[in-house]
Amino acid sequence: MGAVPSTPSRTNSRPQDTAEYLIGTFVGEESFPISSDFWQKLLELPLSLQWPTHRVHQACELLATNNYKTRHLAKILTHMAWCLQECITNSGASSLTYEKAINAVYISSVFLKHLIENTKSDRIGELYLSLNDNESASKDFIADQNVEGFVIHAVLSFIGSVNISNEKYFLHVELLNFMLIAMSTQLLSGPSPRPKDFNPFIDAAMAQDSALVIVVMRKLLLNFISRPNVPLNSSYPIFSDGNQSGVLQRVSSAAANFVLMPFNYLVSSTSQGSGSPLADCSLNVLLILIHYRKCIVSNESLASGDNVISDSLLKESATFYDNPYCKALENASDVEFDRVDSDGNAHNGPLVRLPFASLFDTLGMCLADEGSVLLLYSLLQGNPDFLEYVLVRTDLDTLLMPILEALYNASTRSSNQIYMLLIILLILSQDSSFNASIHKLILPAVPWYKERLLHQTSLGSLMVIILIRTVQFNLSKLRDVYLHTTCLATLANMAPHVHRLSSYASQRLVSLFDMLSRKYNRSAELRNIKSDNAKIDSMEVNFPADDASTEMHIYTDFLRLVLEILNAILSYALPRNPEFIYALMHRQEVFQPFKNHPRFNELLENIYTVLDFFNSRIDAQRMDDDWSVEKVLQVIINNCRSWRGEGLKMFTQLRFTYEQESHPEEFFIPYVWQLVLSTCGFNFNPGVINLFPANVPSEKRNDEDSTQDDKQANGEVQKLAIYVDP
Repeated sequence: MGAVPSTPSRTNSRPQDTAEYLIGTFVGEESFPISSDFWQKLLELPLSLQWPTHRVHQACELLATNNYKTRHLAKILTHMAWCLQECITNSGASSLTYEKAINAVYISSVFLKHLIENTKSDRIGELYLSLNDNESASKDFIADQNVEGFVIHAVLSFIGSVNISNEKYFLHVELLNFMLIAMSTQLLSGPSPRPKDFNPFIDAAMAQDSALVIVVMRKLLLNFISRPNVPLNSSYPIFSDGNQSGVLQRVSSAAANFVLMPFNYLVSSTSQGSGSPLADCSLNVLLILIHYRKCIVSNESLASGDNVISDSLLKESATFYDNPYCKALENASDVEFDRVDSDGNAHNGPLVRLPFASLFDTLGMCLADEGSVLLLYSLLQGNPDFLEYVLVRTDLDTLLMPILEALYNASTRSSNQIYMLLIILLILSQDSSFNASIHKLILPAVPWYKERLLHQTSLGSLMVIILIRTVQFNLSKLRDVYLHTTCLATLANMAPHVHRLSSYASQRLVSLFDMLSRKYNRSAELRNIKSDNAKIDSMEVNFPADDASTEMHIYTDFLRLVLEILNAILSYALPRNPEFIYALMHRQEVFQPFKNHPRFNELLENIYTVLDFFNSRIDAQRMDDDWSVEKVLQVIINNCRSWRGEGLKMFTQLRFTYEQESHPEEFFIPYVWQLVLSTCGFNFNPGVINLFPANVPSEKRNDEDSTQDDKQANGEVQKLAIYVDP
């Protein structure tokens, strides 16, 4: 393939032969000037031509060998940028112009991806993203501008400024795919960003001016919201079911598994796609951009003169450049309102203006997708305007119902997705108006809840039920302290605002204490075993504890937190929750063993004060043995009205808030790339991925195995949050 004449001039050859010849020339040993007409002939190859996939692999290998001398990758990237500039400046550009742009993006994507995934991380600079010293670029290329900056500026300018139409839809999709490939250099770096990480294209994206960043962010989010479908009757090779695949599709398929074959290993995914490739690609690019962190090291740490800096010292001394895309998302505002700062001044600077109503509805529709969950988290955690907008919506079930359904099906979800869903609920529960409003929204039915029929249940009661169910799932499957803490923290935030908690939700709350108490008692029994040969059942007790004593301490904390939740309901919401009083009375024996426990006695005194009050009222009205549930409940309802809280000891009201860890990038960057690779269709070589453990799993895994895909190489699940009790 590399044995070609110096000048491509086969004008009378068959198109198939011309394609072989031109691409063979592109990957060959001879360097063609960037101004040569060879590039135009290469980019004008018709889409209807075919090329066997094994030849594509061969071509990639040849370019990898010769690129250091020919710099053909840098040159075709430059031509790609010129094609995009022509499409931007000429609104009436011909279809040939767009075909040339697509061809340039295709060829660039395939060969760039091969070079990235076949280059060692310490030699990634061998992409040779520069022109030869004796060759100067012509039009529109600034002499002191690097190739990657020039290309990324053109790509982002097209994405942000060119409207999506039937003719331009596919170019938009392929440019987003190109962005994913160009940014995949992150996969070669470790999970902690380091100053020497080589990510030329994503660094170039970070260096763009703020006006372009705003335009791009708005366009990506609008693509996600509008979810434009593939144009009907498309003959575009990638989306065609026919057998007529063009040479460029063959190239972009890159030898069976290189680019466009479905991603079916490395990271399992249950997502089936949304039917809008443009929306999916936009979300993937958006998530990578907003979570990127560029690491720098302080001068003091470098002044030590040591050539080798320990990871711990590097982490302590590292700082990060501001991410303009993250800032743009955090400052996004609703198109319906003018944003005002804390001093009452309207913001005149560039802001991402979005239709929050449409974004809210789209998120509610797409939360079965893990990437959409991460976008919702990013908005709620980082953008106070969007959080405020969500909290004042009266149809909170639009977001909460798909979240609760996903948690109900936790066994089919990854542990990271469960974390994100629970943290979203925790963030929302920090607001008292949210906690009050969810109990006013009545659900006629919950068809996906199979254990029992739930009719006319409040959204708040359902949330309590699902959170407790998640705790139960955690005890049997994940056995993770942080997940427990998140669930209980959310319940604690909700407790003072509970209103007319359903009988089933009330029963589950009391059963939660009983369930944890049995775990506590078992730990206590294990601790008291004196035999040196006694072994702890690792499947039954698998919290990160050194011994049974430590584990019992963990369960003690959980039990106290549950008692504080029960106390908060009794202290602040008792008259509104007769079903909860009934549930306490019905299972009051579960508290008896802990009545004299030093950590629990004050809290249990309050519970027994309430129990004694209502027990005495029932005993006073008991006339015979025919004492039905309805009669007991009616007595409770009647006496709730006269309850004044005498004898209760008031404790400080619990309020848990969510805070990110000091180095959130260690969780989010690997997590985002796992999501991207599971949905984008790219099959990246797992053997070169350093960002996260990339072992090839079997296609089908049982429920327990499916919760382990987010673990680090040392087997520990990454944690992403801490909780503060102010």
